[in-house]
Amino acid sequence: MGVEARIIHIPLISFIACMPEQEGSLIGDKSVSVVLIIARSKRFVPGYCATTRFDEGIRRTLSWFQADPARQQIDVAENARMGQR
Repeated sequence: MGVEARIIHIPLISFIACMPEQEGSLIGDKSVSVVLIIARSKRFVPGYCATTRFDEGIRRTLSWFQADPARQQIDVAENARMGQR
């Protein structure tokens, strides 16, 4: 993408303090950093077999967003809610 990532760790408790109505949707699988374990996923989708490498999938995803300006719109209200400037 040609930009350097600015990675910032924000504790979940900070989000909940600002948006208490989101607590239920934030607690659980979104509350910790995880690595998807495909073996566990196969319990739910036994025939699943990944055919696209992660790096290629990310390239395709970025291309999809870049292909349509409508997909690149910033939700000003949501950014304001999240404290973005």
